[in-house]
Amino acid sequence: MRWDRLFDDLEAQLALDDVRELEAEVADRTRRERALLDVHTRLLANIGPTQVGLRLRGRVVSGRLVDVGPDWALVETAPGRPVLVALAAVRAVSGLLPGARTPSVVARRFALGAALRAVSRDRAVVEVVDVDGHPATGTIDVVGADHLELAEHASDEARRAANVTGRLLVPFWSLGSVRRL
Repeated sequence: MRWDRLFDDLEAQLALDDVRELEAEVADRTRRERALLDVHTRLLANIGPTQVGLRLRGRVVSGRLVDVGPDWALVETAPGRPVLVALAAVRAVSGLLPGARTPSVVARRFALGAALRAVSRDRAVVEVVDVDGHPATGTIDVVGADHLELAEHASDEARRAANVTGRLLVPFWSLGSVRRL
């Protein structure tokens, strides 16, 4: 009888040790997997109905995360009102779903320059805000390798030579966001 209790006690201790070892291994693997995630991957995993806030210097671009590229994110701040945000300008992100998740979508392969060239082709009037929060309105005339050139004009005017009040060159490393008006 005493032997049975002794063996049962030893068996329970071994089972408990196995459970603790498994829990430690799972925790260690989880930490290792999370250590491999970058901001880009976390943003990709949150494309969809989740409302996020991308904090830039002095302001927050809030809305539904629509798309993510290697160095940009597209946030729909209101229905049909997307804002292109340069990831280099993002200081913090709020509203992400907790935990590490594998993205359900594939990242766009084209970089910020290609996204801006698409906006430039449309000849849309945009608001360009730099990383310090200074806005400028106009039409993107040129997208270079590392900058854009904006023909500044009032948001309610077409891009005509007579309406252009200046030209602004914005290096990509100074770009905060671009929003169609």
